[in-house]
Amino acid sequence: MNAVDDYQQAWQFLDQLQLFKIKLGLDSMNQFLARLGNPQTRLKCIHIAGTNGKGSVGATLHSLLTAAGYKTGFYTSPHLSSVRERFKIDDTYISKKDFARLISKIEAMLDGRQITYFECTTALALLWFAEQEVDFAVLEVGMGGRLDATNVVTPLVSIITNVSMDHEQYLGDTLAKIATEKAGIIKQGVPVVSAVADDDSGEVIHQTCAERQAPLLLFGRDFDGSGSGNVWQYRGLDRQELHNLPMPLKGGHQISNCSLALAAVQLLQRQGWTISEEHVRSGLAQTRWPGRLEYFRTAQGQQFLLDGAHNPAGAAALKAALINDFPRQRLLLVWGAMADKDIQTTLREVAPLADVLILTKAAESERAAHPEQLAAVLPETLQAKATCAASVQAAIEQAKKMATQDDLICISGSLYLIGTARRLLLGGLTDEEE
Repeated sequence: MNAVDDYQQAWQFLDQLQLFKIKLGLDSMNQFLARLGNPQTRLKCIHIAGTNGKGSVGATLHSLLTAAGYKTGFYTSPHLSSVRERFKIDDTYISKKDFARLISKIEAMLDGRQITYFECTTALALLWFAEQEVDFAVLEVGMGGRLDATNVVTPLVSIITNVSMDHEQYLGDTLAKIATEKAGIIKQGVPVVSAVADDDSGEVIHQTCAERQAPLLLFGRDFDGSGSGNVWQYRGLDRQELHNLPMPLKGGHQISNCSLALAAVQLLQRQGWTISEEHVRSGLAQTRWPGRLEYFRTAQGQQFLLDGAHNPAGAAALKAALINDFPRQRLLLVWGAMADKDIQTTLREVAPLADVLILTKAAESERAAHPEQLAAVLPETLQAKATCAASVQAAIEQAKKMATQDDLICISGSLYLIGTARRLLLGGLTDEEE
């Protein structure tokens, strides 16, 4: 059997685990990792939770540490096209061979026991990073924090980006309840970096840090950032100031995300790790985060913007970016969403900016909202400019036929939608077809 066959079998095994519903809890994860030799105990981790911005902060931090010469693993979710995108060391995604080998090891160790998809991918990441002897492992929480499968590590630094409404059916229906879940990653004495707001969620984070004697460093109080366009300034811990820094990611909200990453770097410097200003500038310049305010022109000259906004806060950030950062003649908005999200608030945030609105199904999944469901949540004034497309490909083709080179085609509403759209427009991030 060749490596591709092994990989396909491994991928199919993992895919079947999606039949098991989301299960929050750490007992089975801890027991399973013990059978695997507790790889998490051999890793130096930075653990990132938060409603929005986890991936952007993780990608920035991964780039900064890699630029400093450290072998750095990055575990993120969800993926856009290939599950292998979730596992990266420096600039390289996990190979098909390593993916298949580690899935096989996990399957054998299960010995018939049940495990969820996310528990499996988390175990794979911890195994691979430990086996490859990375200097750092940057771990993004899947959902919440307290009972998330990643919450088996004691990190060097914890990051909680922000707290807003999302995943209410699992995490609770108030900011305080959601914050309590995210505060679950705070460990005794481990410093916390956060851009949490001065509201009920902030109160929970403050209180948890105090209870666990975890120093709390806040964006806007202990460190800050400002700027516009492609250049920004960072005012950091210990009165450090960095000017004319490159801003690789689009959107005003990325200043706080990049500031969180730099504050975490400063805490690592305090712990004895060497990361110079030159490393910081180089790492920032090289940061990439596909599918998040990702702008490009096609060979035919048409402008596209891909963004995975899927909750009210993400939609608000997209709206601000469309108003401030992307001049155009007309906006053609292609939108698809998962039915268990707050589709009314999110779509109504962005749809008024659109000159043309094309609604589609975000994915071939029971969770995906049908375009007619999306149209039904719009006020009549917006319904008039909306059309429905049966597939993502059909929606994109419709937009391309209508758009001039001065127009902007924005595709958003779900990372599942972005994964399909990006593959159709730019190809995949990994070598799945080889």
